[in-house]
Amino acid sequence: MTVTLAMPDAATSNTAPDAAPTVVGANAALIEAARLLLSRMGLRPEDLLDGAPPPPSRPVMPTVADYIEVLMKAEPPGFRVYRTYWRRIKAKLGDKRLDEVKPSDITTFITQMKKDSVVRSRKGYRNGHSAHLHAVSAFRSLYQHAQHDLGLFTDDTNPAMKVNKPPQLPSSRQAIPDTVLAQINEVVASTGNDPELDALVLRLHVETGCRVGGVLALRASDLDPEQCLILLREKRNTERWQPVSPTLMRHLLAHAENRGGAADPDGPLLRYRSGKPMGQARYRNIWKRVRAAVPWAARRNVTAHWLRHTTITWVERTYGAAIAAAYAGHLPRGGSAATTTSLYTKATLGEIATALSALTREPHPLADAADEVFTEAIAGSVTTHRSRCRSRFRDGDGGGVRCPGRRHGRPPGGHA
Repeated sequence: MTVTLAMPDAATSNTAPDAAPTVVGANAALIEAARLLLSRMGLRPEDLLDGAPPPPSRPVMPTVADYIEVLMKAEPPGFRVYRTYWRRIKAKLGDKRLDEVKPSDITTFITQMKKDSVVRSRKGYRNGHSAHLHAVSAFRSLYQHAQHDLGLFTDDTNPAMKVNKPPQLPSSRQAIPDTVLAQINEVVASTGNDPELDALVLRLHVETGCRVGGVLALRASDLDPEQCLILLREKRNTERWQPVSPTLMRHLLAHAENRGGAADPDGPLLRYRSGKPMGQARYRNIWKRVRAAVPWAARRNVTAHWLRHTTITWVERTYGAAIAAAYAGHLPRGGSAATTTSLYTKATLGEIATALSALTREPHPLADAADEVFTEAIAGSVTTHRSRCRSRFRDGDGGGVRCPGRRHGRPPGGHA
C-alpha cells in the first residue's frame, strides 16, 4: 500500500524543517483504514518493524451468532431472562463480529424491540420499558462474558457499556384484596380441563409465596411429610426449605402418587393426568381464564407473582419484616445498616412455620416446637438476669444504678 504525504514547502512554510509531516485529504482515510486492518489482524504498527518480536497470539474475534451459541450451551446466570433477547440479537446482528457492533447498533435494536413489544393490557403496558431494560442487560451480559472468557474487551471498548440502562420502575403489583382472591380461587377450582391441578398450584403459591420457577422445579423427593416442608429451588440457584400446611402436604403426596411423580422422584412433581409434566403454558391458561372472569384481575393484568405479593405483604404486616424476608426467601444484599442488621435478626424456620400456621389456621409441627424452645430460652435468660440483679442490689454492689428492666420497660417475661 502506497501512502502519499503532502509535505509543506520549506521556503514558504513557517513550520520548522524537521516538523512532523501533516496528513491531509483522502490520505487520512487511508491511514485510518490501515489502522483498522492492523487491528483486525491483531497487530500494532510497531509489530511491522524489522527485528520486532512476534506479536502475542490473540483469540480470534467471533461473530455475534457464534458467541451467542456458546452462551446458549453454557446457560450462565440470567440465561432464562436473556435467552429470548439473545435469539433476537443473533437474528439481527449475528453476521457481525463482536467488535463490529457499535453503540448505535444496540440503540437501533432496542428501539425496534420497544416497538415490537406486546401490549398485554392498557394498565400493565409501560411503553416498552421492560423490553428496553432487559435488552440492555442482555447486551451487557453478552459482552461481559466475552470480556471474561476471551479477554477481547475492556470497559472502555465494550459497546454495551456505552448505552444507557434505564432505571428499574417501581412494581405495579400489590396484595390482592380478599374478595378478589376469593373470586380467583373460585374460577381456578371450577373451570378449565384440570381444576384439581390448577387449585393445587394456586394453593402452593398462596401458602408459600413462592415464585413460578419454584413450583415448576418441585420434585417428589423435595417433600418432607414428617416436618411438613418442601424444598424450593428458585432464581440465582437458591434453595430453601419452606413450611407447608398438613393439608397441602397430603394433596401433594396424593398428586405424586396418582400422576406418576412418586415413581419418578427426581422428575417434576406437578403433572397432567397423562403424566406429562406441567409447564409455563399451564400458567398462561390459568390466568387467561381468571382475567376473563374477574374484571379487577383483567384491569391490572394479574399473574401468579401477585399471589407472592399478597402472601408476603400479609406476613410482613402481621409478623414484621424479618420473618417476611425469610418467608419470601430474600437474601440480604448491599451494605446498608438495614441489611447488616438482618444478618442478626433473620427469622428461624420455626418462626416461618408459626406465620404459616396463622395464615392457614392449621397447626404445624415446627411452629409448636420452635415456640416452646424459644420461650424456654427467654425464660431461662430472664431468670438468670433477675437473680443476678437481685443479688447485686442485696449485697450493696449495685453502684447506685437500677436494673434497666424496671426503668425502661420489660423484655418478654421481664421482672415481676
